[in-house]
Amino acid sequence: MSSGNTLDDEDTFKILIATDVHLGYLDKDAIRGSDTYNTLDEILKCAKTNQVDFILLGGDLFHDNKPSRRCLHNCITMLRKYCMGDSPIHFNILSDQTINFNTTQFPWVNYQDENLNISIPVFSIHGNHDDPTGAEGLCALDLLSASGLVNHFGHSQSVERIEISPILMQKGNTKLALYGLGSIPDERLYRMFVNNQVTMFRPKEDQDEWFNLFTIHQNRSKHGPTNYIPEQFLDDFLDLVVWGHEHECLIAPTRNEQQLFYVTQPGSSVATSLSPGEATKKHIGLLRVKGRKMNLQKIPLKTVRQFFIQDVVLADYEDLFTPDTPQVTKKVEDLCYAKVIEMLEEAERERLGCPLTPEKPLIRLRVDYSGGFEAFNTSRFSQKFVDRVANPKDIIHFLRRREQKENIKGLAQTKYTLLKPTAAEGLRVEDLVKQYFEVAEQKVQLSLLTEQGMGKAIQEFVDKDEKDAIQELITYQLEKTQRHLQARGVTTEQDIDAEVRGWGMQAINRAKAHRLERGDEPLDPDIASEFADVSMNSDEDSVLFPPPTRGRGRGRGSRGGGGRGRGRGEFSLLQI
Repeated sequence: MSSGNTLDDEDTFKILIATDVHLGYLDKDAIRGSDTYNTLDEILKCAKTNQVDFILLGGDLFHDNKPSRRCLHNCITMLRKYCMGDSPIHFNILSDQTINFNTTQFPWVNYQDENLNISIPVFSIHGNHDDPTGAEGLCALDLLSASGLVNHFGHSQSVERIEISPILMQKGNTKLALYGLGSIPDERLYRMFVNNQVTMFRPKEDQDEWFNLFTIHQNRSKHGPTNYIPEQFLDDFLDLVVWGHEHECLIAPTRNEQQLFYVTQPGSSVATSLSPGEATKKHIGLLRVKGRKMNLQKIPLKTVRQFFIQDVVLADYEDLFTPDTPQVTKKVEDLCYAKVIEMLEEAERERLGCPLTPEKPLIRLRVDYSGGFEAFNTSRFSQKFVDRVANPKDIIHFLRRREQKENIKGLAQTKYTLLKPTAAEGLRVEDLVKQYFEVAEQKVQLSLLTEQGMGKAIQEFVDKDEKDAIQELITYQLEKTQRHLQARGVTTEQDIDAEVRGWGMQAINRAKAHRLERGDEPLDPDIASEFADVSMNSDEDSVLFPPPTRGRGRGRGSRGGGGRGRGRGEFSLLQI
């Protein structure tokens, strides 16, 4: 990476970068309820102070899929306060905006709207917390987009193929291609990359003159075989990738030696879990781009609540106590008290001279009580710090080490377990549905729907508060089945049962045959069953509700030939 000429001139893009604001997190908490609002205010104020060209958000602006009225009100108020005004916009958009913003009835960038007075445009993709749901596929960002406050881009409407068209910008002699891809379930996106179903378009003319910036919101660290997106999946013509979703702040750009692009991970601006990754100091980035050179300046956030975390292994304190020591539990509690006091004193020292930093920090002490020790009463312990910490109810976190016998290289591996694990810990809603039907009696098994489809609908109901998700799935599948039976002329109850069973097997066979026709590699049974379920139109997100018509996205006209007439001239800037 070269800093080049970082002087702010007519050829230099200045972009404020932030991800995972999680606006509205713990909205009703008496102590932490305003944390996210204070930090968003600081981010927007920083953008205005530095006179940036635009703000780029990497997903999860909102913590909840359906933000509260307070949350939406505060967000709209701050965007109007900092992003509207008379300051001129110094860059132009060259691409076909009907393709870039194809999910809105106002398919153009907000600062070009004659009814709005925008001084700082905001460009944002959606994350997994504020992703589109429901029959219309809308999310909270679409409300801000319709009101002209945010430019929502990177929304893929197809589950069969993803085509990413960049927003082409030019400031002076600098050309910037902004790519974006909103959050998609990692397993599905991984599979689509493997099957070459993801295409990124490039400017047709002067490709080497464009600085290619891509923002994505997916798992970067590996959580399973396909539950993440490897960096090498991304195209090698990119210059910088802004990676959202991961909360640990690793904002300094790191070079991918295989693809030869840089990756910056700004992290979240609020701690949504008491884990080590969240304890890293929070930053946002000020990106300067001139020609093909860039410089990223990290800016520390001052309104973020302090978070300190320590690990204590009781077996390491043999000089103080052992499991057989008299009143050992009291001595363990005294040790933990001393550790918490140390973190509080450190927080107080760091807070000196920073009036914007909240007074009460977050404190987490993870206590490994393996080796015969016993846990003490955490509720009573927490009462000692009610007035000094922001999370008095969960300061202490007990865990126990368990040796794992099987291991590939013969090395000792350690696995930690929680003191009081919940019954459903680590399970997804669809997993619970599947478990239920595995042990259920035959008479209550599903016939028209599949377990995966029902699991998806229940997940929408629980996680996204889509109250009609289950009803819409059932209604849609029922109407589809009725049309099929009418077309086949089936009338008797016995024939209906036989036809429904046969129809399900035909759908599975059609899905397998379709894959063989394409020459695809055979899938493992789990994934194969998922594809079969998709063919039965009851399992993918898009078929929880009536599916969209084909060709809804306008990106396909870029391949030339008989493309659509709308925006055809400008769209010739792009090619695969």
